[in-house]
Amino acid sequence: MSTISIQSVSKCYQNGFEALKNVNTEIHSGSFTVVLGPSGAGKSTLLRLINGLETPTTGAVRIGGEAVEEHKLRHIRSRVAMVFQQFNLVDRLSVVTNVLTGRLAQRSWVGSVLYLFRGEDMAIAQRVLARVGLTDKAWSRADKLSGGQQQRVGIARALAQQPKVILADEPVASLDPVSSEEIMTLLREICDRDGITVVVNLHQVELAKRFADRVIGMNGGRVVFDGPPAELSQQTLRTIYQREGIEDDNSLDLALAYA
Repeated sequence: MSTISIQSVSKCYQNGFEALKNVNTEIHSGSFTVVLGPSGAGKSTLLRLINGLETPTTGAVRIGGEAVEEHKLRHIRSRVAMVFQQFNLVDRLSVVTNVLTGRLAQRSWVGSVLYLFRGEDMAIAQRVLARVGLTDKAWSRADKLSGGQQQRVGIARALAQQPKVILADEPVASLDPVSSEEIMTLLREICDRDGITVVVNLHQVELAKRFADRVIGMNGGRVVFDGPPAELSQQTLRTIYQREGIEDDNSLDLALAYA
């Protein structure tokens, strides 16, 4: 089971900024959830708490009933993979080596430092590269690929972890519409075929409506909507995207234009 449980979670940084305010939600195993909201709503902080990259100020995060705590991070991160907006690849390394880094959590500390991989790791890397359609690019340098191809390498690296959960933080923000469609279709297919729980942060309302089972809308560090994409009415989008005290909000206008 890879159900994600977020219980009374708040996150306040040292400068006093409260990124999350008493968030309570549960994300069910095998579901495809999109988190929508304007910049600064707390979406990225939420994903970083699930992966243990941040620690809640109050409350608890659990995955499959197991608390996300500092002394368990290596184990948690072996089960929870991240896909990043800026790909986070090592440009000078080959595609297959970047994918193999997804296996590091399965290796000893020495093996991780020295990039020592086993034959089974290479077999997994080749299999996931075929899955994302990049077998022919295995030995190309990562920086020679297009943005869409680089993001597919990021997804292959995540799959190489053999995770229970994939968290994708704005995975199509820097991609053209065709590449965005390919990446979202790939993530949806992984969720459906593998039963992997997928949580995606997005700004694009139309993609959320087409691909999500469920949408969590955030604004000002709080959950302001939680339901199926069919319920994303114009009024709901105003609730999600309107910034407090700002009458003319570009993010709201864009959200409504593409809803």
